[in-house]
Amino acid sequence: MTFVCQQSASLPPASSSSSRLPHNSEKIGLIPSSAKAPRQPRATKGNPSSPPPRDRDLGRHVQTNRGFGAPNESFVLLQDSIIRNIPSPVPSPTPLQKGSTPKSRQNIPSSTQSPASQEEIQPNPSPLSHHLRSTTRLFNLLSSRTEVDHPLCSECTHILLTNLSRQLEEIKKERDGYIAFEKEVRKEKERDKDSAGKAADAERKIEKLKEEERFAIEQLKAAEDEHAQLENELKGLELEEKALEEEEAEFWRVHNAHQLKAAEQASQLAALRAAYAADSAILEKLERTNVYNDAFCIGHDGVFGTINGLRLGRVPGVPVEWAEINAAWGQTLLLLYTIARKLDFTFENYRLVPMGSFSRIERTTGDKATYELYGSGDLHLGRLLHNRRFDFAMVAFLDCLQQIIDYVKSQDPHVEFPHQILKDKIGEASVKLQFSQEEIWTRALRHVLLAVKILLKWATNGSNG
Repeated sequence: MTFVCQQSASLPPASSSSSRLPHNSEKIGLIPSSAKAPRQPRATKGNPSSPPPRDRDLGRHVQTNRGFGAPNESFVLLQDSIIRNIPSPVPSPTPLQKGSTPKSRQNIPSSTQSPASQEEIQPNPSPLSHHLRSTTRLFNLLSSRTEVDHPLCSECTHILLTNLSRQLEEIKKERDGYIAFEKEVRKEKERDKDSAGKAADAERKIEKLKEEERFAIEQLKAAEDEHAQLENELKGLELEEKALEEEEAEFWRVHNAHQLKAAEQASQLAALRAAYAADSAILEKLERTNVYNDAFCIGHDGVFGTINGLRLGRVPGVPVEWAEINAAWGQTLLLLYTIARKLDFTFENYRLVPMGSFSRIERTTGDKATYELYGSGDLHLGRLLHNRRFDFAMVAFLDCLQQIIDYVKSQDPHVEFPHQILKDKIGEASVKLQFSQEEIWTRALRHVLLAVKILLKWATNGSNG
């Protein structure tokens, strides 16, 4: 069993459809007789594909009578008068007593009853055919009471609902317009009632407004006079403002010049401060520098004491040239002379004459002899006399060393010297070379260098420094 729904590509707008329909009386005459007759079932057992006669007539009627008719449209718009003439739906079958007939069927003419209603009195219908007939009858009733044929596809239903919603909105807007117009009319009537009393009030208001106008004219004249006066004052203020602007410009020129000069001076000050900081750092570094340690480097090389790398002394098996020994004694005498000069100390009975490898010590009292502080390795008679004078010079050096050690101890009792000086000995070792062994003489000279190094440290970094 197949149900046919002839769909339209697009439904026309509600306003255009309603405007193109004829009046009720004219449309009743235009609808064919098949539209007024009861609807036949849309499907038959014999030929399910052939549409009912009413559908064919209705399709031809729609194509010929609609102003917007299209060959693919499948519905007809009906007015209320036509809908009222369509018979009411047949109620669903209910158990009835024998001989009784429903009132709705009695009201329906026999000529308008559909074959489906005649078929339902047939005994024992099959459930499937009964369901199909009921569905067909329901669709026929819906089609007779609405403006479109049923069943409808989902697209047609959606378009129909859209058009109906748009019509409903237009009708609501029209209703709201009528209500607003009615309110305006009522207000106009009320104003007409009060117009008589308002005329006198209008006259009074006019007189009052005239008085206010005269007063306003007087105020305007006073304001114009005041405006002229203010314009004169404004011109004076503008001249004063111009003078102040020139004065301000001059002030800013002077200010900018001062700012540039101040910036230049600040730059110079920063440069001077940077130079001062650098010079201060250099000065502090120089102050911490001990030039005496660099000029007189005292150390040792095995059993020898050294000053500036020169060995002082002789031992068997290690020959040391007399030129090196004499240069070492010259450096030692120069160091003692420098310490005495730094401490502003004057020796008693002796005067130091540093002259490198040929240094000497002069006696300032007595015979005022001169003692050479250097030796010689020549083998002749004069060597013995020279070595004797060399021993006297070393003893005199030891005496001068004792004098300055006593002075330093008087200045700082905490200074300690490891070896005691007694006449020609220092630390139980004699500084004389003529009658002593070379090892003892070398040890005595090493003690002398140690004492001189302690004096140098105290003079440069100690209490006096």
